[in-house]
Order: sequence, then C-alpha cells, then structure tokens
Amino acid sequence: MPANEIRLALPDWIDTVDTDRVYADDEARVALAIRLARRNIEERSGGPFGAAIFDDAGRIVAVGVNRVLPERYSAAHAEMMAFMAAQARVGRARLNDDGARYILATSAQPCAMCYGASFWAGIDGLLIGARSADVMELSEFEEGPLPADWVGELEKRGIAVRRDILRDEARDVFTLYSNLGGQRY
Repeated sequence: MPANEIRLALPDWIDTVDTDRVYADDEARVALAIRLARRNIEERSGGPFGAAIFDDAGRIVAVGVNRVLPERYSAAHAEMMAFMAAQARVGRARLNDDGARYILATSAQPCAMCYGASFWAGIDGLLIGARSADVMELSEFEEGPLPADWVGELEKRGIAVRRDILRDEARDVFTLYSNLGGQRY
C-alpha cells in the first residue's frame, strides 16, 4: 500500500447483516449494535463493540464494529467505522447536511474520541446500551475523559441521547469477552 494511502476494512461477515430490514424502535436498533459486538468477538474479528447508523425511518445506513487490532489503527472503533462507512455511502462528511435525520445506535457509550466525532459526523440521535462504567468494570478498556455533562453537551448540539437501552444484554457481551480471556483482536 502506498505511504499516502489509508485503508480500513470491516470483517467479511458484515455482509450478512440484514440491511433491508426496518428497525422500527430504539430497542431494535441497539439490539443490532449489541449483536454486532457479540459477533465481532465470537468471530475473533475485533473488540466487543458494535454500532449502526439508521435513517429516521429505521433503515440501516451503515454498521461498524471495533477493528483496532486487526487494522492496527487506534481510531478503528465501532462508531468511527460506522461513521466512515455511512459517510462513504452518502457521499458527504456530515451525514445530516441533506436535511434528513440520522441516529447512531451503540452497544456501549462512546469513548472520548467517538463522543467528539459524533458532533461532526452529523447525527441527530444517540442510542446507548452499556455505560462506560460497565465497559471499564467488565473489561480492560479505558474510555477516556468526558465532560461532566456530556449528555447536555450533545443535546446542546441537537443530538438527542437515550441511555441504558438493553443495558443488561450489552453488559453480557463484555462478560462473554472477559470469559473468552479478554483477548484483544
């Protein structure tokens, strides 16, 4: 690969995600993100994080899973991979510049990097499964510092936040990850 080129890839199994299905509610959207996270560790294709971006009608725009170690790139978090895939699909850096609404569903609360990227990616809603405290309790991942009122900061920027959606199911992914030895893929 030329020195001036950067390539990242999602695992091949991502093609099996049902992109024709409509995910009508927040629970269905977060459930998909959790399934992606679980499959990512079961397939040994990355860390225990999944994310999906939906249009306002509940159709998938893009999905992402953690690919940090396989890609050897510290920013290859699930949310970042989903942002990049969605931006490539719609052909613009800020998703909602077309006036449509976009929702990011995550298996776990975004880390400091993904939190910051959410401002500029052009999402209008953020749906979260596990909390960062869950991630740090159940795994070796350090989620980084966030403002004390990080939810308020997102909401000031027009991003609605809903947390603890299927939180126990999301926590279960980290328990499975730890039971598998906490391997970092």
